[in-house]
Formats: sequence, C-alpha cells, structure tokens
Amino acid sequence: MHTQPLLIVATMLVSTGAAAGPAVSGAATPGGQAAAAEIDVVVTVGEGLVRAAPDRATVTLAAEARAKSPREAQRQNAQAMTAVQQALRGAGLAEAALRTLAYELQPEFDYASGKQTLRGYLARNSIEVRLDDIGRVGEIIDLAVGSGATSVGDIRFELADRAVREREALRLAVVDARARAEAMAAGLGRSLAAVVRVEEQGAAEAPPPMPRVMAMRAEAMAAPAPPPVSPGEIELRARVTLTARLK
Repeated sequence: MHTQPLLIVATMLVSTGAAAGPAVSGAATPGGQAAAAEIDVVVTVGEGLVRAAPDRATVTLAAEARAKSPREAQRQNAQAMTAVQQALRGAGLAEAALRTLAYELQPEFDYASGKQTLRGYLARNSIEVRLDDIGRVGEIIDLAVGSGATSVGDIRFELADRAVREREALRLAVVDARARAEAMAAGLGRSLAAVVRVEEQGAAEAPPPMPRVMAMRAEAMAAPAPPPVSPGEIELRARVTLTARLK
C-alpha cells in the first residue's frame, strides 16, 4: 500500500510598523493555533547640531628651490626652509607645532620638437604649522613667506575640544528623537512606555569655507599688511534613530 508522507508546515508572519502603525508579530503554536501578541512602537529620527568658533588652525607652508644639479637644489631648499622654521620659532611657536609633511626632489624637463631636455631639478619641502591662537594666522603667513616660503595653502580650522562638542551634538540628537516620539504618541492619544533602542547614524561636520592661499614671496613682501583670514564657525551634526514602546 502506497502511503503519502504527512507534510507539516509551520509559518511565521512578522509585520513591523513605525509611526504609521503598530508592529505585530505572531507565531504558530504546536497545535496549529496562532497566538498573536501585539507590540506597539514608534520609530523616530533625531538630529543634533552644535556650532562653535574654531580655536585652532593648521597652515601648510612650502619652500621650493631650483638648480642645475640635485645637490644644489637640495642645498638651496634646506637653506630656505631652515630660515622659515627659525623665523617661526622666533615668533614663539613650539617645536611640536611644526611638522614635516613631504619632501620632494625631482627633475624638470623642457620639451621642444619632440625632444626632452633636462632643465634642472626642483626640491620642495612642505611643513604643517599648528596655531593655537587663530588670530595669528595672517601674521604667521606673512612671516613665513617673508622668510623664504614660496607657497602657502590648505588652511584648516579645528576645535581643540572636538570630542566634547560631538558628544553634545549626540545628546541633542537623542533629546530631539525622544521629543518626536512623544509628539507622535500624543497624536495617537498614547504615551511612551519605554525606549527600547537608540542607534547612532553617524555625525557630519560642516566646516567653514577653507581659505586657500597661494602666495609668492615677492608678492607678500610688497603687501602692506598680513592677509586677512576669517575662520567662521564649525558645525557638528549628529543623527540617531530611536525606537520606543507605547503604553
């Protein structure tokens, strides 16, 4: 006698909802009867914003030298950068405030009639200068270029207590998310029973426009005053997703 096997299928239906409705989950019981347990939740997104004036700046300076031989280009470049760093130290900057970023030595060529002719060598030394007094940015740029720096660029403004400000933005984001959840609950004629989950969605910074200065030494020496620099404000943003259970 041919017997058909008995096939038993258990199913689970899960429906989740945010502010538009409740999340409902149910599972089949061993006897085949579904016991549904209703769980009402709201899910909100909160944002926090902190604005602060920067209190630290970093400036990239470079000195370049060209010569027919690589050794002479190196020598001239070392002389120029030494003069720049001595001037900066003389202005009261600590040794730790100066950091070498890159050193380059490369040949330069002329091209004519399809032929490549060696013109000479370029030596370039780039350093980063950290300033804890952003009011001195213009002064330091003027001093560096007047001492032998051939280019200035990538001025960045920063916050010394950035981590503290980021946590404040995060706190504000949670407060905002909870207030939104409470407003949604009130609109339903309900209230919050408990917050069951909070997830950080990441933080973003909206920095002030970065001034980019490229100045040749002769132009700076002819300038009547140090270049004006405006730091603006730094914005730190945080975003969280909050899930709360309703009463």
